[in-house]
Amino acid sequence: MKTASRLPLLALPLLLGLAFAAGADEPKAKVPLTNKERIVFLGDSITQAGVGSNGYVTLVKKELAKKYPDREIEVIGAGISGNKVPDLQKRLEKDVLDRKPTLVVIYIGINDVWHGEKDPARGTSKEKYEEGLRDVIKRIQDGGARVILCTPSVIGEKTDGSNKNDARLDEYAAISRTVAKELKVPVCDLRQAFLKELKAKNPDNKEKGLLTGDGVHLNDAGNKLVAEQILGMLE
Repeated sequence: MKTASRLPLLALPLLLGLAFAAGADEPKAKVPLTNKERIVFLGDSITQAGVGSNGYVTLVKKELAKKYPDREIEVIGAGISGNKVPDLQKRLEKDVLDRKPTLVVIYIGINDVWHGEKDPARGTSKEKYEEGLRDVIKRIQDGGARVILCTPSVIGEKTDGSNKNDARLDEYAAISRTVAKELKVPVCDLRQAFLKELKAKNPDNKEKGLLTGDGVHLNDAGNKLVAEQILGMLE
């Protein structure tokens, strides 16, 4: 396991004074936006679909344009279906760093857990997941951009802990929080936000249909929730 590295000098002024979220009960970190921003959303099929008309990336883009009409804020989606952390490592240069972002929002982890449900070799081990996250974040920071790291959300919407991957998903979300804390990266804790929302709105313990269409991929309500969580961190 790699040790945490110092933040690059370019990133330090932008990160000073932030409170770093580690759980649902702690205040969210606030990430200040400058007059010119290029925000890249990096992830899997959830982010790929997020650039659609009702997707979370589009919702964030529209709200930022409405809230800051005089600022030059560019929003770019860089999601590819089926991606896991090792895939992000492979395509980071081409799909993210070459675009010279100022801020990168990473939403990953679902496939790292889900694909290993029946065959562990198809998923990502906890060690590789942690090492990969550290590598991706460090390379982005070395390029001068800030990072927001999202925890993986849900694989099934049951609220009694009986979704097949609940325990393992919680472990990977915890890894994301630990990596973020050690690298001083603000966390958008989607895992906690989804669990809280489902506890309030899923009294019948349904497997899907509240925030997702299939237990994983977001419906309109899920996209709205993710957009709200991310927007709540930007100022």
